[in-house]
Amino acid sequence: MVSKKPRPNKTLDRDLKSRVRLEQANIATRRAYIAPSIAGAFIILTGLIASLFFGWNAQSYIIIAATAVGAYMALNIGANDVANNVGPAVGSNALSMLGALVIAAVFETAGALLAGGDVVGTISKGIIDPAAVGDPKVFIWVMFAALLSAALWLNLATWLGAPVSTTHSIVGGVMGAGIAAAGFTAVNWATMGKIAASWVISPVLGGVVAALFLWLIKAKISDRKDKIAAARKWVPVLIAIMAGAFSTYLAVKGLKKIVTIDLQTALYIGAIAFAATYFIARPFIHRQSSGKANTKETVRGLFKLPLICAAALLSFAHGANDVANAVGPLAAIVHTAEAAEVVSKVSIPLWVMGVGAVGISFGLVLFGPKMIRMVGEQITKLNPLRAYCVALSAAITVIVASGLGLPVSSTHIAVGAIFGVGFFREAHWRFSTSDSKVEKIITSEASKQTSAKRKHRKLVRRTHFLTIIAAWVITVPAAATLSACIFYILNTFII
Repeated sequence: MVSKKPRPNKTLDRDLKSRVRLEQANIATRRAYIAPSIAGAFIILTGLIASLFFGWNAQSYIIIAATAVGAYMALNIGANDVANNVGPAVGSNALSMLGALVIAAVFETAGALLAGGDVVGTISKGIIDPAAVGDPKVFIWVMFAALLSAALWLNLATWLGAPVSTTHSIVGGVMGAGIAAAGFTAVNWATMGKIAASWVISPVLGGVVAALFLWLIKAKISDRKDKIAAARKWVPVLIAIMAGAFSTYLAVKGLKKIVTIDLQTALYIGAIAFAATYFIARPFIHRQSSGKANTKETVRGLFKLPLICAAALLSFAHGANDVANAVGPLAAIVHTAEAAEVVSKVSIPLWVMGVGAVGISFGLVLFGPKMIRMVGEQITKLNPLRAYCVALSAAITVIVASGLGLPVSSTHIAVGAIFGVGFFREAHWRFSTSDSKVEKIITSEASKQTSAKRKHRKLVRRTHFLTIIAAWVITVPAAATLSACIFYILNTFII
């Protein structure tokens, strides 16, 4: 007698599949809460550590609360602002996401702790007249409202996928709370006008400089018949330019705590770095290109290591500069609560800078990948060559703007440079399709249709372009409105 095979239990199979899908959905849901939970624990832990130093009393409550808000602000800077430094390297596949997170976290922390500004303007670059907010108690809550509103705005911008300026967020927060506390006459409107001008100056300068370097590289290397010979001639020059630009950039912006260097001296330092790097890079590029195919891919590969170095240096400079601006209101609150006086500048205690540095690293690791992908992959397609132009533009534009006394935002410059590269590629693409030689070759109807599509091809995502521009324009007024509302609530129920 032949035994029958057991019939499959279809109901049981469906139940098992449903259970597996349910468990997978449950795991995905729990995973979504891991990062916010760690961030929340960090904020609470930071406040508790502050309580160990200052105790629990009427004077220390505001310091403990401000420390927690400062940690929240630092987390949001790491989630939003740091993407500008490493995003292009990730988008061009020069760095993996893990490598970018490690490099950015290490160099941001090093920049903040080793070279971070030890003195910061408590009224954030002269936005509010200190005499107008002379009452220490009122001043403390103005700074608290500014810090909280800036952190909330950065959090919202990150959720929307828009890279915005940390400094502009703080400026807007200080302005809004200052107006709520002392009226519109307390605001230095001339300074605010310069900041508004930077909304246009920063991205335009960054985009133009990046596009010019991309044009130079294409004309001198990529479009040449003998690309290897052209690369051996020009790539060492370009790497030397990068070394000189970053040396000058770090001397002007990143080493204030160690030594104060004027622009002329910084340019001399940059010239020395240029010469030294050129003589080191020539044999290196010769070895790297030996035996390689005469292709654009080979040329792009020569820019990977310089691009990684640029990402590290940009992160160091960002940590040295923007962390101080971010935790400046916290330092102002601590000083005013302890000394019971309002001053225009305060020293930033090491522990306050530590809150900023560690918070930025946590925010970057927990929430940074989203913005890194946005900046590096979703605005326009990048490769090591284009990403190199973006990084170099960020350094050169800051130097030029500093020399001309123009207010600029490093965030706007970096993102503007990405837009500049993308729009240059669009223009170059359309121009190449209208060349007379190409038109002679295109004879078939299918080829003509392809040519028409090429002429109208968009290499920059317009939706991201409009979203980011809108976020830049409303950053200051949005942070100001939010800050004013927070101050009114504090003034009504606490002050």
